[in-house]
Amino acid sequence: MALKVCKFGGTSMADGHTMTKVKNIVESDPDRLYVVVSAPGKRFSGDTKVTDLLYKCYAEIMQHGDCKRAFADVRKRFEGIVKELNLDFDMASVLDATERRMEEERTEEFVASRGEYLAAIVMSQLLGAKFIDAEDVIFFDESGAFDDKKSYAAIAAAVDGKTRAVFPGFYGKGADGKIKTFSRGGSDISGAIVARAVGASVYENWTDVSGFLACDPRIVDSPKRIKTLSYKELRELSYMGANVLHSESIFPVRKANIPIVIKNTFRPEDDGTSILPIARYKPSGNIVTGIAGKKNFTVIFIEKSHMNSEIGFVRKVLSVLERYGIPVEHIPSGIDTMSVVVESDRMDNFKLEQILESIKAEVEPDFMRVSENIALIATVGHGMSSSVGTSARLFKALADEGVNVKLIDQGSSELNIIVGVRNDDMEKSIAAIYREFFGNN
Repeated sequence: MALKVCKFGGTSMADGHTMTKVKNIVESDPDRLYVVVSAPGKRFSGDTKVTDLLYKCYAEIMQHGDCKRAFADVRKRFEGIVKELNLDFDMASVLDATERRMEEERTEEFVASRGEYLAAIVMSQLLGAKFIDAEDVIFFDESGAFDDKKSYAAIAAAVDGKTRAVFPGFYGKGADGKIKTFSRGGSDISGAIVARAVGASVYENWTDVSGFLACDPRIVDSPKRIKTLSYKELRELSYMGANVLHSESIFPVRKANIPIVIKNTFRPEDDGTSILPIARYKPSGNIVTGIAGKKNFTVIFIEKSHMNSEIGFVRKVLSVLERYGIPVEHIPSGIDTMSVVVESDRMDNFKLEQILESIKAEVEPDFMRVSENIALIATVGHGMSSSVGTSARLFKALADEGVNVKLIDQGSSELNIIVGVRNDDMEKSIAAIYREFFGNN
């Protein structure tokens, strides 16, 4: 038996029609025993995701002590789904109890998690499957980190290995007994956790696209689909904005060498994209696997003569960022220069000024400059390390497009080349790199 865990995204859960598609997919394969679901997403352009409705509920609770007005939209949404599915169970009582508990708990994470909770209850009824609440099987430790040993043991105990079961994604229980959520899109992580816990042979992640594309289709018309990715390539592309799959979701399955398959709920016959451990990964023959970009970074450029011989220089600079709670994304460096790249939304202008003054006090640089509104573009692929002239082709493509490169960073693994450009140049830069390595389709 090839045990499969399936995670279905918000678009797949948007209404009764899409949930019926989910039911048909699950029941078409007896190996699909365990299902993880997201909260219902948008049904049409201009619609509101259930999770966003729940954030409105939390704001109303904080302001008025209850959420009767805001929760009415959530209630209407789920009652409509149940009616559309023609399910015979007391959803009204479930919704009443959920509203009461939201008002009692009064935490943003609890309220935000109720979309997945309610969706999983509905899906368990539709499949005639066991409902397993994530707060009973997914745990976080006192530091807020995922408690893998406790969670894997609890999930394995909750399933009997035979009965189909449905889990809500996105949340678990903290060491304080309160609901704790992963970051937005965290149902992907929940699915990976369940896959690891039950020893799945495959983790299927069902969404509204037929796998990973070589770049954003809003930038390049009909980019090529990536048939296979390694875990490392997925991590790089997901982090840099290719948001088909949460970048953190690979860690549970990677340790157990469980492949991930990205599939399309609305085109289940499509092959999708397989994400494989490096031992099972066979390069496609392409130099570049994919290109992704992310806007709004700030670059702090620091110059000081003989920086390379000053012991502790980099540590002192990074300790300043640490004191202000700012994570560092990249640190390109030269003999007498270094650049520190951070996400712009991590700090306002006041905090930036404080950081600059602190760096001056710590290392007494000869010169400092700040560049804001920078986009980072990652060109990713295992084939780059064995191909001569890849960098030259990339930078020529950008030069021909008239793009001024602000920053260059290449990892020691030669898996990716990261360039920094102005925010306004990101889309045409990605398009230029795509044309260079993939042609014009």
